Amino acid sequence: MTTNHTTAVTIDIQNPLGLTDIPSLEVLQQAISLVCQTFNNNKGEVTLRFVDESESQALNACYRDKDKPTNVLSFPAELPDFIPSDLLGDLVLCHSVIVAEAKQQNKPLDHHYIHLCVHGTLHLLGFDHIDDDEAEIMEQHEITLLAQLSIDDPYQDH
Repeated sequence: MTTNHTTAVTIDIQNPLGLTDIPSLEVLQQAISLVCQTFNNNKGEVTLRFVDESESQALNACYRDKDKPTNVLSFPAELPDFIPSDLLGDLVLCHSVIVAEAKQQNKPLDHHYIHLCVHGTLHLLGFDHIDDDEAEIMEQHEITLLAQLSIDDPYQDH
């Protein structure tokens, strides 16, 4: 586990697969910190867990009733109001799905990872895309945030 305590946002990384082609802690820290700075006063603690397809599929089946692996799952922290905490929650990222999507969409792998971390962090902060209006708002936030990180609009081709 790697932790960075140099900012108000703490990122804990769980990499049980020993992946070497994931973005650096600093890159992930910058992306998640930008989301938190924009919407949550630059505070928060997020755990990023990089998993294989079987773990992603098991979690997706259990929590979303979808029996297939997915790119990112967001698990917001659910603590009682009387417990003060900056814990935002966990993001579970399926490496092989993300690699395949980046190739299919002809995007740099780091850019796709950053997009999914921004997307997932927005979920941790309460944003969703269940209906079209929510989806449009969330996509606009993602586009704006990613532009600040010098990453192209991930929705431009759809």
